[in-house]
Amino acid sequence: MSKEFEQISIKPGYMKHNGGVLFRTISETEYEFKSIINENHLNAAGITHGGYLSALIDAGAGTAAHRAAGNAPCVTISLDIKFIGASKVGDEIIGHTKILKKTNTLVFLFCELKCNDKIITSASGVWKIIKIKPSNLGPGG
Repeated sequence: MSKEFEQISIKPGYMKHNGGVLFRTISETEYEFKSIINENHLNAAGITHGGYLSALIDAGAGTAAHRAAGNAPCVTISLDIKFIGASKVGDEIIGHTKILKKTNTLVFLFCELKCNDKIITSASGVWKIIKIKPSNLGPGG
C-alpha cells in the first residue's frame, strides 16, 4: 500500500511557512512523513529546535489521525514528547506513526522521528475526532 510522499502543507500556515511536510500512507495503521531541516528550524545551539520537532510531530501524526479517522477533522488532545537525539541543517527527518487504537471519538497513536536511521524524538498522543454537524449559517458560521 506504500505510495510516494505527497506535500500536505498546501494551505497558508505555520508548516507551509516553515518548508512543508511530505506524507504517505504505509497501511491502515502506519503512516510516514518527512521534512528537511533548514536554518529557520535551528535553536541558538545550532541544532533543530524542539518546538519545530514538536510542530512536525503534531502535523504529521495529526494527519495520520485524520486519515485513520476516514478523513474526519481531528484535533490534538495530548502529545507527550521525548527528545532523544539531535539533527542539524540539511538533515532529513522521517516520522513514522503507528495508530494504536481508534474509537468513534478518539485516535491513540505513537510516533518516532528519525534522522540518519537514529531515533531523535518519540511521542505518544491522543486526537479527538470532530463530528461536524451541518449548519445553515454558511462559511465561518
